[in-house]
This record gives sequence, structure tokens and C-alpha cells, in this order.
Amino acid sequence: MVKNSIIVVEDDEITALNLNLSLQKHGYNVIAVCDNATQAKNKIQAYKPDLVIIDISLDESNDGIELAKVVRQKYNIPFIFLTSYSDDDIIAQAKLTEPYGYIVKPFDPNSLHATIQMAIFKYEVENERKDNIDSLKVDKLNLEKLLYSKRASDKPIVPFGDKYHLDISVCETFYNGKKIKLTKKENAFLRLLVAQLGLVVSFEQAMNYVWDESGATENSVRTLVWRLRNKLETDIIKNASGIGYYIEE
Repeated sequence: MVKNSIIVVEDDEITALNLNLSLQKHGYNVIAVCDNATQAKNKIQAYKPDLVIIDISLDESNDGIELAKVVRQKYNIPFIFLTSYSDDDIIAQAKLTEPYGYIVKPFDPNSLHATIQMAIFKYEVENERKDNIDSLKVDKLNLEKLLYSKRASDKPIVPFGDKYHLDISVCETFYNGKKIKLTKKENAFLRLLVAQLGLVVSFEQAMNYVWDESGATENSVRTLVWRLRNKLETDIIKNASGIGYYIEE
């Protein structure tokens, strides 16, 4: 079994010692115990641990919270806070760093172990989900290549459906020679469908390609398709129930 590596950032010598002993007893590899933020940053940079335990109030200041911001933004390493504080303002500041858990002093060794395991598990699940989303993203350059390969001739015209064509040079859609006025998102979604004629474009692919901003949902895609269908002369966009949409090749 691979030991998870941990760096402890705690300026109270007794607490740091107890943490070190407890972590080793539970099979963790404690690669460094630091008593200040500067030392911790150096160790994190050098060792890239699996997890960092940070005392919220290093040197009776907010150094722990500031360190947590660096750990998340620069290193993308999960961390949990160690705290004896119940002050709402301090907890509110700590929440903004999105910790993977809290340990209250004096800590219970079993609760410490459980919190660490949950933190590492949550981090792994988040990364796996992110990887899955990234794999669904349609690279814009590859999409242009797909569209280019579907030209009917040496002109930048890609026919689809019945009497439709996409002019990839100006990013415009036409029906029977007449331009269809589409919004930027409608145009992007239609290009995605045309580039993958005969294949289902999933909700996830649509959300990641069409929407630059975050917050898009499956309902966002459904609404977009409803509006797009109302602008097209014929019903060429087909449903793949619960999965997404496609245009027949």
C-alpha cells in the first residue's frame, strides 16, 4: 500500500509533535513539519505532497489562510485546516480558500485519519471529473479540420440536411441559398453538429464548446436547440434521448 505524503504546518511545538506521531501511526509519510508559511512554501515546492495540514492561525495571524490560498492556486494540492478558533469571521475567511476539511484542536487521532482520507478521496474524484470533462471538449482546431474535410468541392461550403449548407469561411448557415440569422451560440452549436454529421453531440460536448462562461446546464442546451429549431426551415436536428443531439449524415 502506497503511503500518502503529508506536510504539517503548525507553529505549536507540542501540537506539531502529536500530529507527526499520530500521522505516522496511521501509516502516513510525514515529509516535513513546518512552523511558518515561508518554510512551508519551500517544502511544498520541493516535495509536492499528497496533502497539507495547515494551522489557520500561524504566529497568531492569518498566515495559515494566506498559505492555503497559495497551496490551492499555485500547487493544486488538497489541504485541511487545523484550528482552535470558532470565530465566525476567521471561519468565513477560511471557507473562501475551499479547504478539504477541518480538524479542531485538540484533535482526535481517528477523526484526523478519517478527515484526511475523505479529503484525498474528494480531491481524486474532483480531478477525475475534471479529466472526464476535458476529454469531452472539442478542440476548435480539430473541429475546423473536420469541417474542411466535409467540403463538397474546393470551395468552403459544407452541405448538410436537405438544401442547407455551412460557409466555413464566413461562419454562416444558408438554406436554399438564403442566409439564416443565428446568434453566436446557435452558430457554434450548429457548426459542432455539422462537423460531426451522423454522430451524437453530447450535452457535455455542447456545454464545453458553445459556452465560454461557466454555469451552462443541460437545460441551457435544450433551450438553445429549441430556439435553433424555430429558426431552421426544416426539423433536421434529431434527439438522442438523454444523451444529446445529431444531424443525419
